[in-house]
Amino acid sequence: MARRKKVYEGKAKILYEGPEPGTLIQYFKDDTAPTATEAKPAAVEGKGVLNNRLSEFFMTGLNSIGVPTHFIRRLNMREQLVRMAEIIPLEVVVRNFAAGEISERLGIPEGTPLPRPIVEYYYKDDRLSSPMVSEEHIIAFGWATQQDLDDIIALSLRVNDFLSGVMMGVGIRLADFRIEVGRIWEGDFMRLIVADEISPDSCRLWDLRGLADRGDGAPIPEPGPLADVYSELARRLGVMPSNVTHTTKPTLIN
Repeated sequence: MARRKKVYEGKAKILYEGPEPGTLIQYFKDDTAPTATEAKPAAVEGKGVLNNRLSEFFMTGLNSIGVPTHFIRRLNMREQLVRMAEIIPLEVVVRNFAAGEISERLGIPEGTPLPRPIVEYYYKDDRLSSPMVSEEHIIAFGWATQQDLDDIIALSLRVNDFLSGVMMGVGIRLADFRIEVGRIWEGDFMRLIVADEISPDSCRLWDLRGLADRGDGAPIPEPGPLADVYSELARRLGVMPSNVTHTTKPTLIN
């Protein structure tokens, strides 16, 4: 088999040239994002297989309700065929509950419901640790137009509605998530699509099961992070691959 040409390699995925013009093959790695104490990403065995299935599930669902994505089809356990897109250099973050950076930045207690979903932008540059930017920065530096930003907000909120509903249906709260958005051209017409992936790597998920009032007057605990997030989410959504089960969940490789 001819050696495939690598187009890009990131923390969690590798992109190769696709079999047809305008396509790419997206390969899911087991690596996780490095922490402040790690020189390189850690590896979680089986994570790439599960993220491939989960991203397929979410992207297919979005396509079915008219939210355009780059996803075409899954090829095997770790790879999927996607459309090539010009990626806008922004991470688009949608927040439903205060957590992480917004709690630290604004002093809002973690878990506080936000008055409405908040959309934030972060400039994609690992050398700068992806700083938060405003619409003024985005337009001034030519990363996107005002019309692009209006369309990105509309796209992001539709993704939020879909993901929140799916997660709530399996007892999970979607605190926040991030997506990347790309441009594709169909003749002279340009449109924006959801690109990259949607998986536990890009979502903050809290487990709601077991929080119902137990009837004994005991305080109801606050939602906590979903345990074994990759395998548990795949199990609840019914997309667990046949060779990865809850008993053989992803494990950290030291």
